[in-house]
Amino acid sequence: MRAQLLDAQRPGDVIEVAEQLGYVKIDPTATIAPCEHTVLWSRIGWSYEPGQLQKAVEIDRLLFEFDGAFRPMSLLPLMRPAMRRWPQRESSRQWLEANARFKADVLDRLRAEGPLLASEIPDTAQVDRAPDGWSGRNQVPHMLDFLSRQGLVAITGREGRHRRWDLAERVYPADLPEIEPDEADRLLAERRLQAVGIAKARSPWSQVGDAGERATVEGSRWTFRVDPEALAALDDEDAGGRVAFLNPYDSLLFDRPRLAEIFEFEYVLEQFKPKPQRIYGYFAHPILLGDRFVGMLDAEVDRERDALRVNAVHEFLPLEPEEQEMVRAEITDLGEWLGLPVTGVSERAVS
Repeated sequence: MRAQLLDAQRPGDVIEVAEQLGYVKIDPTATIAPCEHTVLWSRIGWSYEPGQLQKAVEIDRLLFEFDGAFRPMSLLPLMRPAMRRWPQRESSRQWLEANARFKADVLDRLRAEGPLLASEIPDTAQVDRAPDGWSGRNQVPHMLDFLSRQGLVAITGREGRHRRWDLAERVYPADLPEIEPDEADRLLAERRLQAVGIAKARSPWSQVGDAGERATVEGSRWTFRVDPEALAALDDEDAGGRVAFLNPYDSLLFDRPRLAEIFEFEYVLEQFKPKPQRIYGYFAHPILLGDRFVGMLDAEVDRERDALRVNAVHEFLPLEPEEQEMVRAEITDLGEWLGLPVTGVSERAVS
């Protein structure tokens, strides 16, 4: 909980959250608010304002957008060796080679006219990528994504949900340190472990490698790696836990096997399930109380009535009255942060 900044001691600002978590996921699904904002609100609380994130990315350049997430600039030097090795997949290399002229066209256009939206760059691809169900036939977004993974272009800001691109040399700081590939990989593994606190050794989800120290957990057959600094901090005074509503794309929920093993929480995102098969709701937010997952919040912004409508509070097991009050208080705080009144009746549903 401390590693994910979900204990009672809240972080002070956006940068502190990003530095600790390593990334803040971007997702436009906004039943309550987009992922990047609910992730930050669930840590910082009422003092978080969306403009703080935009300022950190577009003005202060303390964060950068890469691969669907906002990341602290301190990670960029550790990521650059992997960028230079990209791509590893043969099909991606072949596509880039076949579109060498297209690649040069995009870079030349950005050099002359950038920053630009993808829609402002002509598609001169010689070879198309097969449709993947997420993007159309325009090859410019594919090329920009490939070039960003190679560290040649970068996202300089957004207009709504649309990304604005420029040459990486005009977006990223010029004085970043150079780090050897093996050292960069080691440091990245340490940062990943810092963000999760404890992870299964060799987990493909957490990717912490041999970082940290070996540990066992009572009741588990797994071998874990733990962050030694976090382990040492367990002797510090504990301010206790609190209630947090987690966006379904929150980083704490990413490693599903770890959720089940440590928290006994079998989490299933119901967003892509047919409505009759949903139990908790289209985009229900898991409810964390201290170090326990106790239920699911099915709530959404009712744009017609300009209110936060609570459809249900599903309790996995009946909560004590004081625990119910803590959940209700957090719902009230959520409404106040959104600037909306809360409507609907909190229902008890025991699974």
